[in-house]
Amino acid sequence: MLDFKIIRDEQTGELHIETAIFGKPLLTIPQLNKGTAFTREERRAFGLLGKLPHRIETLDEQVNRSYLQYSSYKTRLQQNIYLNNLHDKNQVLFYKLLSQHLGEMLPTIYTPIVGTAVKRFSHEYRQPRGLYIAHSDVNQIEEIINNRSNPEIDLIVVTDGEGVLGIGDQGIGGMDIPVAKLMVYSLCGGINPIRTLPVFLDVGTNNQELLNDPLYLGCQHPRIAQEQYDAFIQTFVDAVRRHFPNAFLHWEDFGRNNARRILDQYQDQLCTFNDDIQGTGAVTLSALLAACDVTGINLTDHRIVVFGAGSAGTGISDQIVEAMMRQGLSKEDAYKRFWLIDRQGLLVDSDLELTEAQKPYARAKAEIAWWPTHNKQLPSLTDTVRQVKPTILIGCSAQPGTFSQEIVEIMASACERPIIFPLSNPDEKCEAQPADLLAWSQGKALIATGTAFPAVDYQNRLLEIAQCNNALVFPGIGLGIIAVQASRLSKEMIWAAASTLSEYAPSKQHSFAPLLPSLNEAQVVAKHIAVAVATTAIKEGLAQKNQDAEIEKLIQDLFWEPRYLPFRRTECK
Repeated sequence: MLDFKIIRDEQTGELHIETAIFGKPLLTIPQLNKGTAFTREERRAFGLLGKLPHRIETLDEQVNRSYLQYSSYKTRLQQNIYLNNLHDKNQVLFYKLLSQHLGEMLPTIYTPIVGTAVKRFSHEYRQPRGLYIAHSDVNQIEEIINNRSNPEIDLIVVTDGEGVLGIGDQGIGGMDIPVAKLMVYSLCGGINPIRTLPVFLDVGTNNQELLNDPLYLGCQHPRIAQEQYDAFIQTFVDAVRRHFPNAFLHWEDFGRNNARRILDQYQDQLCTFNDDIQGTGAVTLSALLAACDVTGINLTDHRIVVFGAGSAGTGISDQIVEAMMRQGLSKEDAYKRFWLIDRQGLLVDSDLELTEAQKPYARAKAEIAWWPTHNKQLPSLTDTVRQVKPTILIGCSAQPGTFSQEIVEIMASACERPIIFPLSNPDEKCEAQPADLLAWSQGKALIATGTAFPAVDYQNRLLEIAQCNNALVFPGIGLGIIAVQASRLSKEMIWAAASTLSEYAPSKQHSFAPLLPSLNEAQVVAKHIAVAVATTAIKEGLAQKNQDAEIEKLIQDLFWEPRYLPFRRTECK
């Protein structure tokens, strides 16, 4: 662990950093390095005099230079590599630069470009981050955790790299996802990066291309057996509870056979969250609530087809079911509003291979007996749309182009404003292009996508496309939890986040405006979500501190912003 502390001066109330780290090493630690912004006094006190150019710069001056450097790179991947290198050298400068260019740079360090970086991880590897815990090192997990850089941890993001975005098993390359998620937590949610920890659980990979790659940096063997895997996860969770009993544990990009099981097993044991299930569900529900306001049709009256019934598809459906129950439907009746389609076709109750998450959504086999397609194995997406005539269509399939013109025209003929969300990312996996959806629906479709798309010029009207980006919801959830040290993340807290986000939809002001705010508003939205989440935690008795605080002021004071702190030298221990 790094030897430094952030101290608040008892007399002035100002923060400063106390450390014994001295000389060149201080310039190599991104959490502490100020580069040319070290003052003359600090340079003398810490043995830096002569090790830096004479001129002392402000943070803003450093940002200006960094933006010029960033702009000199012509591809998004090159820009991603530049920003990650900056992050490895000077953390405060990195966050200050991105905070001033959030809408421009967030897609470069997060979706969609992070997917490309994940694929290139072992070939572009430059600097380690976080902790890598291999299954073969399970007996050394205590030692590994004690080797972390940041002493105090409020937030952990962990992955095993099996279900990355829409690109599947990427093995150790999946580590780029927790790193990027934590960047978003800090940028949008104001969570201090020196109190965060990315973790990769290396259990092998079933990606043969990676196993054959001589440069692959992960464990070069197939993924371990289920029994070994479950024991490894249990050992990891036990270690987290011992070392960080009040930390928020965020599971990211686990495979469809493990994501739901892990969440179900541990969500009542510690404060934990699966972004692919709960985060995606919350942000999609927010967009749907906004769309329902536009259409004037209650959520409970919609017919919903979900294409892709993995972790994201069932997670979204679960959130919508919860919302329908809040609006008066029984759980049984809410499930009847759904038709979920996966690899085998429409989910039906006679299918013995359904997952536990899929089973509540399975339709009775007798129900489809009269469909013209009943002699086939199972109805396809198009078959289902022809019979159901859905008013809402959600895509989580990673199957590009599957929302066809016929499907869209059927929906547009069945309702005034069809709601169509092709959510798969990156963009080459998206089920449909927004421009096509608008053209095929004669401009009627209410659209949200999983990846960022440019505005569409439709009949001389420039229409902005909402992005169902989890970055609009999980940073606020994390900030709210940390503010009151919530012991659990409840359904009520997730609902508070989703409903709060929907209140900031631009479509509330104009029916053709986006269904969600832009990423440029992510910080403002995160603060409101954090207030709602923290307040709900207090009401439910889940808050472990600050129960009597003025929550809005607490969130504002807690919100970390990138700035340099003065240094004071301490003696080596």
